Order: sequence, then structure tokens, then C-alpha cells
Amino acid sequence: MSAAGDGHPVPLARYEAIKQHADLELELAGRGEVERLLELSGSWDALIAGLPEQPPAAAAALLETATLIHERTRIDLIRLREAVLAELGETRRAVRAARGYAGTLSERPRVNRSA
Repeated sequence: MSAAGDGHPVPLARYEAIKQHADLELELAGRGEVERLLELSGSWDALIAGLPEQPPAAAAALLETATLIHERTRIDLIRLREAVLAELGETRRAVRAARGYAGTLSERPRVNRSA
């Protein structure tokens, strides 16, 4: 805890929790655990509820770090989205190829075994 300008200590526990929450979001995004990441939105709302509009100066470093972590998380999520879209594209190509082969197989002449 740091001292406020009036000599009273400034509680930073909630700001530290915000930074830890950001760390967890980054970890989950990096592992591609999107469902768990979505589950955290409620805890985020609880963390920021009731915080002052103007945070204490002592919280600046924690909030700046949390902001940078959020940006890294956003980038990881963009990469994850791009990987999923690329995988979907590959799947679509594979399905089209399989359908193409299936079409040529059905067009083959059948052997007359009675001859």
C-alpha cells in the first residue's frame, strides 16, 4: 500500500486483482481456452464495480501493466481467430476435394461380372 497525498494509505488490493485478472485472461487466450475466458467476464464486472472514476496515483503502474496485458490478450485472440478461420478454410477445401473424388467414383463404368 502506498500513502495518498493526505497521508492515508491507499488500498491497492483491487487494482492488484485487476492486474492478476488480466494475467489470467492472457494465459487463457494463449492456450486457446475461449470458453473459460468468457466465463471471466462476470468476475471482471465485480472487480471494477465501485472503483472510483479517477484511480489513485499509486494504482497507475498496476493499471498501465493491466492495459498492456489486455493489448497482448487482444492480439492473441486475433491470432487465434485467424488460425480458426484458416482451419475452416482447409476443412472446406478438403470437403470440396472429397466431393470431387466421390463424383468421379460414381461416374466410373461398372464392371459387368456376369460376362
